[in-house]
Amino acid sequence: MDGVTAPLSDKPPLDLLIAAPRGFCAGVDRAIRIVELSIERFGAPVYVRHEIVHNRHVVDALKAKGAIFVEELEEVPDGVPVVFSAHGVPKAVPCKAAERGLDYIDATCPLVSKVHRQAERLVEAGRHILFIGHRGHPEVIGTFGQTGPGTMTLIETNRDAETVVPKNPDNLAFLTQTTLSVDDTAEMVATLQRRFPNIQAPRGEDICYATSNRQAAIKEIAGQCDAILVIGAPNSSNSVRLVEVAQRAGTRARLIECARDLDLAWLHGVRILGISAGASAPEILVRALVDRLGEHFDVHEREMNGPVESMTFKLPRTLAAA
Repeated sequence: MDGVTAPLSDKPPLDLLIAAPRGFCAGVDRAIRIVELSIERFGAPVYVRHEIVHNRHVVDALKAKGAIFVEELEEVPDGVPVVFSAHGVPKAVPCKAAERGLDYIDATCPLVSKVHRQAERLVEAGRHILFIGHRGHPEVIGTFGQTGPGTMTLIETNRDAETVVPKNPDNLAFLTQTTLSVDDTAEMVATLQRRFPNIQAPRGEDICYATSNRQAAIKEIAGQCDAILVIGAPNSSNSVRLVEVAQRAGTRARLIECARDLDLAWLHGVRILGISAGASAPEILVRALVDRLGEHFDVHEREMNGPVESMTFKLPRTLAAA
């Protein structure tokens, strides 16, 4: 009609706040590269004990290149190389691999390896370790496997921190899983330090820089959003923590593995949507989600400012020249 401007879009508007930083961390980048280089160096198949990182998209892509994922070393046939996942493994695993004459490459994140070495030194010094982490997580299993039985006690909640009764309360230390909630961990540490004033703290923060940065980025956007979507796997500790951080800030949040999991009904009434991704989720999944949202909404995207992560980790010597 004369004098009437047609709307540019008949889709409802949706502002996207893209958290930064998000997605891959240096340890994940390194672990994936180790598997890729191992396939180039040794040829397919290369076996990987446990998911190299907790992300189905990454695992499937590596399977297509020739990686075979198993849960136990016994599933690896003789004469083929095996890679240990970024989460770390108990000491007994590389020992068994060496006994069988298997070539193995350790893709454990160096920040997890740092916790392993601290655990060894503390136990050698005669201290009992109160380890803050989630029961059954591969990183926790791997760290407990660095020291002998009875040398560590798992603390999962603040209630555990309040009720644990160590044999020698004056000869304790604490360590933490690298992918925990910063706030929850601080609460548990404060409880332990109040109850056991002589408890020895780690030399540096055990929660890794990527976990801390991604949680801070979620906190920054949570108050501006009606809802937040986090891309990551349900067995990814750092991804699940991002959802919890958003919810603790009073913002609806949900974890999805990829754009296919998007529930449009859940977005009813949402005008500002935050998006982030766990440290094992590739950026391609973020872009796919934005594209899917663009099919149903008039999307306006804004990348948030955050610290630039420039950390890199060296490859194992056996692969450095590959």
